[in-house]
Amino acid sequence: MILEQIGEVQLPAHVKPGGFDHAAVHGRRGRLYVAHTANDALDVVDCATNTYLGSISRLEGVAGALVSEEHDLVFTSNRAENTVGIFLPDQEEGLVKVKVGLRPNGLAYDAGHRLLLAANVGDPARPGSFSVSVVDVSARAMVADVPVSGRTRWVVFDRETGWFYVNIADPPQIAVVEAADASFVARTFAVAASGPHGLDLDGTTHRLFCACDGKALVVLDSRSGAELGQAPLAGVPDVIFFNRERRHLYVAIGEPGLIEVFETDHMRRLETVRTEAGAHTLAFDQGRNTVYAFLPNTHRALIYVDRG
Repeated sequence: MILEQIGEVQLPAHVKPGGFDHAAVHGRRGRLYVAHTANDALDVVDCATNTYLGSISRLEGVAGALVSEEHDLVFTSNRAENTVGIFLPDQEEGLVKVKVGLRPNGLAYDAGHRLLLAANVGDPARPGSFSVSVVDVSARAMVADVPVSGRTRWVVFDRETGWFYVNIADPPQIAVVEAADASFVARTFAVAASGPHGLDLDGTTHRLFCACDGKALVVLDSRSGAELGQAPLAGVPDVIFFNRERRHLYVAIGEPGLIEVFETDHMRRLETVRTEAGAHTLAFDQGRNTVYAFLPNTHRALIYVDRG
């Protein structure tokens, strides 16, 4: 057994149709923030006690959450109002919203340049609406809206190279935006599977893990874009997280409801854990080796510890 279930936490019932989306953990504060899209709110969980603390409202269509521990900030992507939210933990009343492109989703942050990148889902009926928005967090203002070739999915930032990596669903590729000049797409990496979706980075080995709708986990060199390998998935994936300490990768699959665990040195599947149909999103607490799986039908999170 790799993932051992150690508990669960009940979250608020859905106010309207929908469920949960992306989540992030503030390790130093021991807080988990999950986008409760059905409630236009972030639900907050205490990671030490695994208890629900409350919700942060007024986030219309919230789809993503991101934490900067360096600057003690929480960011949200608010898809229904085309904004990103910025606030300090425990000072949610100071929430600031910044207008970005159409239907923001994935978020990544460069603490060195204090730049937040929001990957916008856009609208196929509106030409030019597929973009990534660059926000100057100090100025609380969007400074660029960069066109990309298709609908965006998730995004990560590499501190070593200073590059943002953005999954593009179609054409299947990863767009690279350099923080030093974030006004254009510097290069693209082709992905040999349909629908790049979940994305994470192993900075030590310079590898990108890209989970694709074509039921494939594709591994790319983060500098050249060369494919290093593939592994099959049991279904269409969504969120993925890389555990640097255990060197495990967790892949959420909404149907039939699974977490697949891979060891990343040889990209072997170690374990498949049943969750619940529709459970497509995870959170990961690196400091506690803890994985949270969010169940939309029963509005709760299952809590697992990685025993290695």
